[in-house]
Parts: sequence; structure tokens; C-alpha cells
Amino acid sequence: MIVSFSDITLCINRKSVSPGMPGPPSNQTMGTPATFFLVGIPGLQSSHLWLAISLTPMYTIALAGNTLIMTVIWMDSTLQEPMYCFLCILAAVDIVMASSVVPKMVSIFCSGDSSISFNACFTQMYFVHGATAVETGLLLAMAFDRYVAICKPLHYKRILTPQVILGMTVAITIRAILFMTPLSWMVSRLPFCGSNVILHSYCEHMAVVKLACADPMPSSLYSLICSSIIVGCDVAFIASSYVLILRAVFGLSSKNARLKALSTCGSHVGIMVLFYLPGIASIYVAWLGQATVPLHIQVLLADLYLVIPPTLNPIIYGMKTKQIQKGIWNLLMHCLFGH
Repeated sequence: MIVSFSDITLCINRKSVSPGMPGPPSNQTMGTPATFFLVGIPGLQSSHLWLAISLTPMYTIALAGNTLIMTVIWMDSTLQEPMYCFLCILAAVDIVMASSVVPKMVSIFCSGDSSISFNACFTQMYFVHGATAVETGLLLAMAFDRYVAICKPLHYKRILTPQVILGMTVAITIRAILFMTPLSWMVSRLPFCGSNVILHSYCEHMAVVKLACADPMPSSLYSLICSSIIVGCDVAFIASSYVLILRAVFGLSSKNARLKALSTCGSHVGIMVLFYLPGIASIYVAWLGQATVPLHIQVLLADLYLVIPPTLNPIIYGMKTKQIQKGIWNLLMHCLFGH
């Protein structure tokens, strides 16, 4: 049933949106608003244009770099080792993760088009949080791949068979679906009968449930517990893998081999830190630091771990790998000269 807001409610909601941002509509479906409005980054509206200028090249690099990585691995028959299979899947997930949020963020920052439909909002939430759950699993799989390659090189092909790789990928995907499906169901069942202005740049779970007219604690607690278990376990196993890798590396007799392995591991660890630290910080700040951490810092943290890793992953994982570089060169020669 369609009902009208009172003038007082309209006034309050309009004040919650920054100048130049569209206000909420005058009509709303009881319990399920037809449209949400994303504020962007609260308190930094004056910097929105500069943020859009920064995001656009980063998104372009993420799309071009990850697409190139996928194309090279798919077309080059010599790049069929487990590491490259995981890297190809990671590139696809990065494209999904970045594409779920960046185009809408740029639209908000450039034109002020902050409206997003109810269904689109929950679809975005599902893909964003589902993609991050898949990505952390892939980072764990890639760390395990490097552990086997460095610590058990003679058993590499016997351990990481195509069947094992497929099983790991399916398990990672199923884990993400099992995590996100109950969460999305709980959030979508909440009644939204008040303000429909989301104080965020995308439909982040905690920002959306704050608008509910019912107690959001069950879904919020579920999200916190599951995120802590998934990320905590993955980080623990990744750290253990790299500790064992470092022990094996320092046991190598060749100095050049040690430096090469340390360079590769250092790059991988760096990109993992950029993914995990902002993500973990945004989860716990939303719970524990709301009163002490400014809202724009909370939003920026949540944005960083969705934008920076997809931009840097093809550079760190791909461009620094000689086999990938050779594959890119061969692909360019084939496209330009036909050989």
C-alpha cells in the first residue's frame, strides 16, 4: 500500500542529506521503500569530485588489468599451473567486486545521482560481501599454493591436481553463498518505514540495517560472528603458510633464490595487508568505534578494501610474474602483427 510522508518527516529526511543531494521521495511502500539514497562520504561532499577523479583511473586499471590477466591465462597453454588458475579466478572476482560499487560511487560523486532501488541495493550488498568472502578464500588458496611450491616442490603436481583446484574453488564459493544467503534474507525481512537515506557510498550491511524500524541486532551479530570466523581462520592459515615459506626460503643456499622468493612473498603479503586491514578495521569500527571514529573515516575504510586490491592485484600478482609478462607480450604481438 502506498502512503505519503508527513511534511515533518520530509523536512527531517531532507536535512539529513547534504546540500546538492536529492532528498527522499514523497512516496514509500510500507516496510519496503521503493528507493534508497546514498549520501556518498558524509562530511566530504566538497571533495566528491576529486574522489571521482581518483576512482575513475583506478577502476579503469582494475578492469583493464584483470581482463588482460584473465585473457592471457585463458589463451596461453603454458599458463595452466594451479597458481595461474587461482590468479585467473581472483581477477574475475576483482572485476565483480569493483564493478559492484565503483560505477555507482562515481555517479554519486560526479552527478549527485544517489538513488538506488530497493532490489538493486540488496543485490549490490549480496555481490559486494559475497565477493569479499570469495576473495579471502582465494588468497588463502594462493598462499597454500605457494607453500606447496616452495616447501614441497617434488609433490606439487601430485598435491594440487585439477580436481583439488576445482574442489577448493567450489568450496570457497559455497562458503561465501552459505554466509551471504542467510544474511541477505535477514536484512531483506527487516521493515524500513523511516528514513531511506544511507550514510554510505554503497549499500554496506551495517549502514543499511541502521535504517530498519525493527531490532537489527540478529543480522548484525550474525554478520560480525561469521565475518570474524571466516577472516580470522583465513588470516591465521595464511600467516602460518608464510611463516613456513620464510623458514624454507632462509634455508636456501642460493642468495639470489632467497631474494627472489622474498620479493615475491613480500609483494603478496603487501596486497593481503591492503585487503585485510581496512576490511577488518571497517567491521570492528562499525561495532566498537562509532562514537570515536568519524563517520567519513568509517566509510573510507569500507571503500578502500573494495577498490585498492582490484587495482593492485593485476600489477602485484601478474605484472611481476615473468610468465605473465611473456604471455602479455605474446598476446600483443599476436594482436598487432599476427604472430
